[in-house]
Amino acid sequence: MAETTLPASGTAGRFAGGVRSFQGHLGRDFAAVRPFGELEDPRRRILIQALAAGFFSSAGSAAAQIFGRAPSRLPAGQSIYRVSGDVTVNSQVATLQTRISPGDTVQTAPNGEIIFAVAEEAYLLRGGSHMVIEKPPSGLTTALRLVTGKLLSVFGKGRPTRLVTATSTIGIRGTGVYAETDPEQTYFCTCYGVTDVVANTDPASRDTVAAKHHDRPLYILAKGKEGARIRPAPFINHTDQELAIIEALVGRVPPFVFPMEDYNAPRREYP
Repeated sequence: MAETTLPASGTAGRFAGGVRSFQGHLGRDFAAVRPFGELEDPRRRILIQALAAGFFSSAGSAAAQIFGRAPSRLPAGQSIYRVSGDVTVNSQVATLQTRISPGDTVQTAPNGEIIFAVAEEAYLLRGGSHMVIEKPPSGLTTALRLVTGKLLSVFGKGRPTRLVTATSTIGIRGTGVYAETDPEQTYFCTCYGVTDVVANTDPASRDTVAAKHHDRPLYILAKGKEGARIRPAPFINHTDQELAIIEALVGRVPPFVFPMEDYNAPRREYP
């Protein structure tokens, strides 16, 4: 498929300026935070826009032309909605016929991306990522480990979940979340719902976030002052359209409504 590059002066360019402005406001107290960088490749946004357009139109023609069908609840026995680039499940090349279950490991090369569901949870794993869907211990419906990379995920209500990254352990309750992690820090956004966040290296650094719409993204650091390794972060690298897509795979919709025009930041006009 031919790809189109958006000009730097467009949405991505405006957003990058917002991130730099946020960094400027951090000041010396936040010198340990290493921002994860600029907005994702804008070419991916075109695909997401087309896919979301198919979901929110009656015909779903845009999504059908690109991906074969608009996003909807996956048929029984199917785990993967879309896979592109180099992706493996348990070290085997992933296809649309690959089943994914608790206990499996999903990895994407830098050029890879996969959208899939397991039970009532759905995920978008970006390139250069390593994710383990652990067999849950007693009392947990889902246990995830994001070893490295970028993950957007949604979880059903009443299904307690634990997400472990390189620097954080996060309890999740009926939530949509986005995480990016490496050995030094984790970026984490509670898109909606409630999460309990703890820094792995400092149990005194903890926070509970109750969000309606990307209200309070966080950085969770591996190092820093005790009790202060969780710090505010900007909104980066995920969209409401993507949340709508993966919620559709498990028969749900996000708890907000948004316009179909290009959109890369949270609205603030909700009550």
